[in-house]
Amino acid sequence: MLRIHFTGNDLAGVRTAARPDVLWETILSFHRLRDRRGPVVFGEWRSETRMRLGGETRLLAALVPSRGYFPDFLTPAEGVNGLDEGLQAIRATTSGRLRGELSLLAADRSGGRTVPHSLRALADGGAEPFDRLVGALRSYQRAAVEPYWPHILARVEADRARRGRALLDGGAEELLASLPPMLRWRAPVLEADYPVDRDVHLDGRGLLLQPSYFCRGTPVVLRDPALPPVLVYPVTHGEAPTVRPPGGSSLAKLVGQTRSTVLHAIGDGGTTSELARRAGVSLASASQHAGVLREAGLIATLRHGNAVLHTLTPLGAALLGGTQRKADLRCYARNGPVTS
Repeated sequence: MLRIHFTGNDLAGVRTAARPDVLWETILSFHRLRDRRGPVVFGEWRSETRMRLGGETRLLAALVPSRGYFPDFLTPAEGVNGLDEGLQAIRATTSGRLRGELSLLAADRSGGRTVPHSLRALADGGAEPFDRLVGALRSYQRAAVEPYWPHILARVEADRARRGRALLDGGAEELLASLPPMLRWRAPVLEADYPVDRDVHLDGRGLLLQPSYFCRGTPVVLRDPALPPVLVYPVTHGEAPTVRPPGGSSLAKLVGQTRSTVLHAIGDGGTTSELARRAGVSLASASQHAGVLREAGLIATLRHGNAVLHTLTPLGAALLGGTQRKADLRCYARNGPVTS
C-alpha cells in the first residue's frame, strides 16, 4: 500500500505537470515493452517498436528491471522540458548519488545475482559509461516513444483538462478525488495499491501530478524522500498509440476527416494551439475548423487572456459519444473488454 500524507500547505501546492515527461514515458514504456499485458492498447506498439530496436536494450535492461526499483536519476524533473534537457540532467548526476542508487538497485536484484559489468562501470564514473547510457536512452526513445508523441501528448492533455475541471469545481481535494480508481483520496491521505508498503510525507512541499501514457496499473513515486515529490499515474486509454490518427469513421463521413479529428481533439477542452497540435494541423486550419464547429453548435468558445478555450457543447459531446460507443462495441466484439 502507498500512502501519501498531506498537510494544508500540501493541498495548496498540488499541481499537474504542464506536459508529458519524456523520460518517464521512455522508462515506463520499457516496462510495457517486456510485459504482455494490455494487448489492445500496447500490442501493435510493441510489435512496431521491437522492429526498430537494436542493442540499446541490453544496458537499459540492467538499469530498469522488469519489476521493482529502478534508479531515480533516470527520471529527473527536467524531463518535462524535453529529451535534451532531461539527458543533460542525467549527465549531471553526482557520483555519490549515482553510487548510492546503483547500490540500491544491486541490493534489490532478486536471487543475489552479480551486478552487471555495465553497472559497475557506470558507478565508477567517467565519461564513457555515461555516453553509452545517454546514447542508449536517446536511441530507445527515438524508436519507442518519439513516433507516437502526438498521440501521447493528446492523451495527457485530455487528462490535464479533466483534472483542471475537477480543480475548478471543488478545489484540490476534488482534484485528488478525480484521479484514476487505483488512487483513493481519504483525507488527508491519498492511498493506492502498491508493490511494497510505503508512506510518503510531503511536509509542505506539495505534490506534482504527472499523467503518463505508459504508466499502467499502479502509480509510481520516487524512492528518495528528499527529492521533490512527484506522483506518476496512468491516463485513461481509449485507443492504441498510432503514428497517424485513424480515419474512416462515420463522423468523418458526416463532417469530413480533418474536422472530425479537430472535434475529437477538443476532448475535455483546449486552446486553438492545443487543437492544432493534437490534430496535427496548422494553427490557421484549427481555427477555421473550430469556427465551423462552433457555428454548427458542436463547440463553445470562451476567451481566456490572449487565448481562446474551446469546449464541447452537449450536442457535440452526444455526437462524439455515439461514435465512440460504436467503436467500443466493434473493439469489444474483436478483442473483448478494453483494458490497459
